[in-house]
Amino acid sequence: MEFKLVEIAKPNQDWNVIIGQAHFIKTVEDLYEALVQAVPGIKFGVAFCEASGPCLIRHTGTDREIESAAIAAAQAIGAGHVFVVMLANAFPVNVLNQLKTVSEVCTIFCASANPLAVVVAEHNGARGVMGVIDGSGPKGTEGEAEQAARHSLLRRFGYKQ
Repeated sequence: MEFKLVEIAKPNQDWNVIIGQAHFIKTVEDLYEALVQAVPGIKFGVAFCEASGPCLIRHTGTDREIESAAIAAAQAIGAGHVFVVMLANAFPVNVLNQLKTVSEVCTIFCASANPLAVVVAEHNGARGVMGVIDGSGPKGTEGEAEQAARHSLLRRFGYKQ
């Protein structure tokens, strides 16, 4: 078995990425439906690595550029049953619960706008996701000023009153 680190490329650094694992070809259509129902006007791309039969990367989306980026990320990861969702004008918090309720979804590995790398194990030509490296490690502990900034940010985004 060999481990590889796959950097996830985002053509636009403001985009968010959700990576998970599901179990059936129907996943790509069900993820599409969950996303468009969660946020009106959402822009996204979905790519799903089929793990048997023709082993194609199935894909869909509302924006060709974002969809292409999701496909490229799925190709780079190359692990069976893994899906990649790239979001342009929504945050993962707006869609995660809906994605988790899709019956084929087994797990969500990450949801992030940070620089992201996926730890992949390869064995006999097959791959699996071992985990993710998301952003940077802690540089300290927040104080009162940082707490006030966090509170302000959440209210500016409309998540708190």
